[in-house]
Amino acid sequence: MKKTEIKIYKEILKAEGEWAAKTRESLRKHNILMLNLIGSPGCGKTALLEALLPLLLKKLRCAVLEGDVETARDAERLKDLGIPVSQIITQGTCHLGAQIVNKAVQELPLADLDLIFVENVGNLVCPTEFDIGEAAKLAVLSVTEGEDKPLKYPLLFRKAGAAVLTKIDLLPHLPFDRVKCLEFISQVNGRLPVFEISALKEQGTLTLADWISAFEIG
Repeated sequence: MKKTEIKIYKEILKAEGEWAAKTRESLRKHNILMLNLIGSPGCGKTALLEALLPLLLKKLRCAVLEGDVETARDAERLKDLGIPVSQIITQGTCHLGAQIVNKAVQELPLADLDLIFVENVGNLVCPTEFDIGEAAKLAVLSVTEGEDKPLKYPLLFRKAGAAVLTKIDLLPHLPFDRVKCLEFISQVNGRLPVFEISALKEQGTLTLADWISAFEIG
């Protein structure tokens, strides 16, 4: 039984890798950047998109794939931006799989896009382990979560192309040690760029938008 379970797991990972490769090839053909936002529930991923997209839309044609266990609330928040927004409901699964992402990507108007954001299911563990064909993962961490999260969940910060520290307008009201948090991120990944953002106050969003606009697809 144990050998069978390992074999099945490996086959699932292999299949997911193949779907991720198909997605990556489609995006490459259309010269589209896809970024995978990963963070805990309530860390501000959707608010971040609400602040970033109006800036990015001045230069880039954008779309969003929203991943949630249930409801289309996050997709509804973005629909007024006038861009393609698709909601993927996982019905209990803690991450977006490469096959369902591939299906959602193929249903987008790829010829008319430059950038796709994937807002993954709220979780710091499961989404990190799965390649969905993205060019980079963005690790989203809120100041309401505690400065030690990079040490507790290091894999995300090792794999990420950038880290985004959100809700910094709340710093005066929280026992959050910003300096320690940045030190912990550096301990895990000393080359990781960190963007400090307040979506509510529109602080730091332009710097992050410029970084995304200049991102070179490998």
